[in-house]
Amino acid sequence: QVQLVESGGGSVQPGGSLRLSCEVSGFTLEAFAVGWFRQAPGKGREGISCINSNEGDSHAYYIDSVKGRFTISRDNAKNTVFLQMDNLKSEDTGVYYCVADPGDWAPRHICTEATYWGQGTQVTVSS
Repeated sequence: QVQLVESGGGSVQPGGSLRLSCEVSGFTLEAFAVGWFRQAPGKGREGISCINSNEGDSHAYYIDSVKGRFTISRDNAKNTVFLQMDNLKSEDTGVYYCVADPGDWAPRHICTEATYWGQGTQVTVSS
């Protein structure tokens, strides 16, 4: 059974940092492209950062609003995906979902649609 479990969310002031983790089980992470979606209050879900499955030829995608502030990474040996979020802004507030899709998909594809989803973790950026 495929499971994705996010952790690391919380409340932080603007300018602060958080590191989200996504522990996966039920499949071998190295065979999956992975990423993170975000759902801001009153809005739909959008893919904000994704990475392909090939660690030796790694490519990442970021939406413009998080470029230079967020970094996605993966540790296949630990079956874990990370999202380092720095210089957080109020508009980063939302529920963050970890996603995965089997195959070496281009990162932007995963950030458009994904097969497997976690249950989400809340991130609140407020002074």
